[in-house]
Formats: sequence, C-alpha cells, structure tokens
Amino acid sequence: MRDAKHKPKGSVAGRITLSGFDLPLPRLAPGVDLSPQDIGELRLLLRGESVVDWYRIDCRDVPDAHRLLALNGFDPYDPRDDERLGRIRDDAAAYIRDTLGLRLDEAVTGADATTLLLLASGRGDAADRPRLQRGACTLLKVMHILHHLDARELATSLSLPNSTLFSQVEARVLQMYDVLRAAGVHVSEFAWSRKTRASLITKLLAKRQTNAARVFDRIRFRIVVETGDDLVSALRVMLHRCFPFNYVVPGETVNSLVPPDLLKRFPQAAEAPEPAGDDLGPALVANEFSSADYRVLNFVVDLPIRVDRVLGEDRLPPDPRFGRVVFVLSEFQILDRATADANAQGDASHDAYKRRQIQRVRERLLREPKHGT
Repeated sequence: MRDAKHKPKGSVAGRITLSGFDLPLPRLAPGVDLSPQDIGELRLLLRGESVVDWYRIDCRDVPDAHRLLALNGFDPYDPRDDERLGRIRDDAAAYIRDTLGLRLDEAVTGADATTLLLLASGRGDAADRPRLQRGACTLLKVMHILHHLDARELATSLSLPNSTLFSQVEARVLQMYDVLRAAGVHVSEFAWSRKTRASLITKLLAKRQTNAARVFDRIRFRIVVETGDDLVSALRVMLHRCFPFNYVVPGETVNSLVPPDLLKRFPQAAEAPEPAGDDLGPALVANEFSSADYRVLNFVVDLPIRVDRVLGEDRLPPDPRFGRVVFVLSEFQILDRATADANAQGDASHDAYKRRQIQRVRERLLREPKHGT
C-alpha cells in the first residue's frame, strides 16, 4: 500500500460530542468565514444528502459562481469550456422538454453557466425571481447528471491507468493541505494511501456486494485536526479548494463525529440552502466491522480531474460531447486528535477491525453446506 504522512507539531485537545445544541459554537480558523452557501454545503456533506433534492443555491456573486465552476472542472474564462457548458445546457433543456414534458423560460435555457448559478441563487429580476430560480435549479440538476455521464464515457474511451489518475488526485489534495495550514486550521496529521490488491480482495470477499465498483476507498485521505473546533473550518476549506459539494456521493457518509444540527447555531444558517420538504437526508451508513466505540466523519467524493492537462489535447477524443473531465472516487476521513487516539485503542482499533474483517472472509470461504443439501 502506498502511504504518506505529514505530522505537524501540535497539542492534543478535547473531542467533540454528538449533542450539537449542547456544544459551544466552534471557533473558526482566522482565514475562514462561513456564508449561507457554505452552511448548506457542509450540511449536505454531514448528512450524506444529494444536491438533486435542493431547490436553490446561494452564490453571492460572479466570483462565487466561478469558484463552483472551477471545482467542477471548468475554466470560466476558457471559450472551449464555455462551449462545452452550453452543449450540456442544451442537452439538459432538451431532456426536460422532450422526456419530462416541461418547458423552461428562454431566460434560463439561453443563459450561460455563470448566469444560471446566479439565477438559481435568486439573483435575477425581482418580478420573475421565483420562476427563474426554480427553472435554473431544474436545469442545473440535469446538467450535473449529464456532466457526470459524459465524463464516465470519456474515462472508458481513454482507458487511463488508476495510478495516473490517483497521482492527479494526490496532487490536488496536497495543495489543499497547504491551504488548510495557510488558513490557520490546526492539522495534527495528514496521510493518504492506495488500497493494495490483497486489501481490495479482502474487502470484496467480506462485503455482501462483491462488486469492485462499490469499493470507494481505492485512494483514501485521512486528516486529523487538533481539536473539535478545527473540524468545521477544515471541511469548509476542503469544499472551497478541493472538491465540489455536488459530487459528494449521496448516502456514503459515515458521521458519528459532527452533529449536523450544530450548523443551525451559526447565524448564517437561516439563509442556507437545504433540501426541499422535511427530508433530513438518507440514513447514514455504518461499517459492519467497525466497533460501536469508533467515531469518525468519513465521506466519498467523485473528484473531477482535467485529463487534458495530463495527456494533452491531442490525445482526447475529437467528439466534443466527451469534454475534458473524468471523475475519480476518493474517500476522505477527518477527525480530531483526541478521537483519533481513542480510536486506536482496544476494540475500536484498526487491528481489531481487520481481525473482524478477516474472520468474516474465512467464514464465507470455508462455510460448510447445510444439512440435507
């Protein structure tokens, strides 16, 4: 297994608890502030929600919209990316019209991506704001799906080795680590690893679903911050500088560490985007081999990677519908120092986890037939 660590010096402090309304409001790092959009993105991550259930976003201005576009793999100043976004928009509008039987306002279907994000944030003309906001959100949701589907086709056509893609992901996350420190987030430990072949086989044999496509931690990053206060700041930096909130994989969050209701105590929460209706998101998953005492925030991101910057334009398919982005499933684990130390003890330790997993594999492989069969 490829493994690397950074261990900055720092003190050990108290761990966060699960009763969000009983906790003091986390102190944000000096270089971090929270907008309503940030609160919404954090809530989606902590709950394992899907952006498709959102009915609005909250981009404050053009630079904020450009940030979201860049995180999704688009250069807002590149005419080729602008053309690509226009094609995705037109395909999405055609799907909505032809398959769903819905018609959107021309002010929406003719808007560029930056304008769409601002319309979806309620930044349009006051008289038409609700209608345009709803239409822009509808269109952006379908564009989100189409971008992902086209990127999957591109990845298949290129047949890029995992090692090449993983190196790009590692470079991206290492840049984020530098930003964390610059923002004043106290990082106690930073490590990453690639799952070995033996570990992958063990995981598949232990799982009920023996499908390699469902293994999300082939590349994994672990971030240990000094205190519970640092968790929210670290997550906000990650969402701003490393990956787009809309490609956090829904339903794959394991969160026994940071209560989502903690976010409601920030004054910005009243204006934060959230899913329509009363749905609080899917039930959070749990690893059957983890101890009940094990506490962590673990989530999976489909990270957009620009392959034209790896291979060069001349090696990409000439078909423009493929674009220049592929996605790499990446797992992130974040926790505070005291929780990490507690997780290393007894039944919650990684060694105990591996023993339970190996025992399950042995049982499944050596299982005897039932009597009479």
